[in-house]
Amino acid sequence: MSSEKTSWPEVVGWPAAAAVTQINSDRPDVAIEVVPDGTNVPPGYNALRVRVYFDAANASGPVLYTPVLA
Repeated sequence: MSSEKTSWPEVVGWPAAAAVTQINSDRPDVAIEVVPDGTNVPPGYNALRVRVYFDAANASGPVLYTPVLA
């Protein structure tokens, strides 16, 4: 079983930019997509992609959901 991280519950509530920095530090091999909440994204799983959903209505843009490999 792999010991690489696949989710980042600790970044919920953080500013999106800080969350991206943390995820990139933990997993530099993944592509990170920063997505405003409510945006339609193409379906499909990619084992090397993490989507970070943030609250675009808030000036600090906090992360709303646990980012996971998607």
